[in-house]
Amino acid sequence: MSAGADEEPPAWDVNWSQLWDRVANALPDAPAIETLGEVLSYAELEDRAARLARTFAELGVGPGDAVGLFLYNRAEYLESIYAAFKLGAVPVNMNFRYRAKELAELIAIARVQVLVAPSSLRAEVLGALSMVEEAAGGGRLETTRPAHIEIDDTSPGSLSERSESTGSLKSTGSLSERSESKGAIPYESAIGDRHDGPDPRSGRDPIYLFTGGTTGTPKAVVWRHGDLLDAQLVSLYGTGPGAVLPASVEEMVAVATDPARPAPRMLPIAPLMHSSAMFNSMNTLTLGGTVVFLNNPRFDPAQVLRTVQDRGVTRTVIAGNAVAAPLVDELQRAAAAGEPYDVSSLDLVTSSGMAWTDDSKAELLAHLRDALLFDIFGATEGGPFAYAFVRSADDLPSRIVLAQGAAVLDEDGNELDRESGETGVLAYAGPKPLGYLDAPEKTLETYRRVGERTYVVPGDFVRLVGGGRIEFLGRGSATVNTGGEKVYPAEVEDALRLHPDVTDAVVFGVADRRWGQAVAAVVAVREGSSVTPETLRDHVGEHLAGYKKPRRLVVVDSLERTPSGKADMRRLKALVESQVE
Repeated sequence: MSAGADEEPPAWDVNWSQLWDRVANALPDAPAIETLGEVLSYAELEDRAARLARTFAELGVGPGDAVGLFLYNRAEYLESIYAAFKLGAVPVNMNFRYRAKELAELIAIARVQVLVAPSSLRAEVLGALSMVEEAAGGGRLETTRPAHIEIDDTSPGSLSERSESTGSLKSTGSLSERSESKGAIPYESAIGDRHDGPDPRSGRDPIYLFTGGTTGTPKAVVWRHGDLLDAQLVSLYGTGPGAVLPASVEEMVAVATDPARPAPRMLPIAPLMHSSAMFNSMNTLTLGGTVVFLNNPRFDPAQVLRTVQDRGVTRTVIAGNAVAAPLVDELQRAAAAGEPYDVSSLDLVTSSGMAWTDDSKAELLAHLRDALLFDIFGATEGGPFAYAFVRSADDLPSRIVLAQGAAVLDEDGNELDRESGETGVLAYAGPKPLGYLDAPEKTLETYRRVGERTYVVPGDFVRLVGGGRIEFLGRGSATVNTGGEKVYPAEVEDALRLHPDVTDAVVFGVADRRWGQAVAAVVAVREGSSVTPETLRDHVGEHLAGYKKPRRLVVVDSLERTPSGKADMRRLKALVESQVE
């Protein structure tokens, strides 16, 4: 790994699973996970994770090795993270919308040893594993085909049913025999004996977070446990009145076990494959709270609101307008029908890395009772850079305030005075990742050394407006951030050009109320072609994940490029805006 120089010890010398072990020891009967109306206690969660860790180890997973999680939001996601952490291994967040080719690429980049996936995604998994095996056999990859552990999600059943009755899922033969025969290992049969090997864990253990970034190839940002924990302290302990950040692991455990402090009940609406939902779930277990999962992973606003109402959810993680807008629509519909939802239990709604407008916040606040809307401005590469706290209409428009450790730099890398009113690039000098996995040049570009300090600089331009507040101006890169998903335009353009009728294509992002940005395309086709925008969207969907399909697409005869090959982007964007479907 060439993620950057490991020169200094991590901020905290502790692996997250060591914290969870201590919470489980202190609160064995407390509810850790709730799904399908069933509860998994902390003692049960720790035990299942330890048993799964044994299987991971038998399949060759050790410190620093990768375990791929190609999963929807469900209890097994957190069990697998916990099990990997127990070994000092690295759980890899994989987008469940990926097609086989995209999944195979990620498996190869991360050098995944074990892949955990549901049976509903079997076709993409088997396709990806075949591609990896073929490439490895041909000498094009250093990695080998990973072992495959499969969760039966065709008839999920309850937690107790899955814990007590696993015989129907067991396969014959040892784990090594089943791995060599390329058959999937049923998840419940992987919950075997407890891991009893040496404990390799420390705050230096790595965590990979994959991001599309500004290139088409996914890149892993490499955090260390101790640094990530330090970066999460405000989210963990700093959102309430009079919040005090703990100074030791003992103080963290004391907070989690304090009988006078209500334990949070957190519902991650956003997918755990995204860092915001994953971190908030990890934080909830650190606080001794309960992670509540929806019965069906598909986003359904009515199901979300019923879950909040029926299970007393106190916190939730959304993806900005993309989730808030449908929730508000359902709240308004129910209220108009005389059957309003009771969501009074909600006291914290968090969003990160996704556009969440003031109008959307105001609409949501109208249906909540004394809840805090916590808007975090961060990046996979580091941060948090800034926050916005909104509790009532009086807090609007949102005041985006620089976080501790954040700064705004001028062109020469100098920190601008927070009261200057000047424009610069957003940066962060607090706890940060080591850099990108196996990408030293990209690491030096994003993690800039200025004097005695290293800053994370993802490329967001802001204006300082006084009082430590900032105004976002946009990112210098062409990456499209749609619903929290990053899309690289060239990848979509290449997919469009594979269609026999397409002669040219330009892809870019346009503003969208719900998704923050929408993928848009202007596509030139052959003379006489009858191809339609819908046909082209379907064509892209055959090659790439669904969120990469252009939501707005205009078909033209020619892009009218200049002799140097440049397209008039202003004209093309205006063309798309004038033909919004």
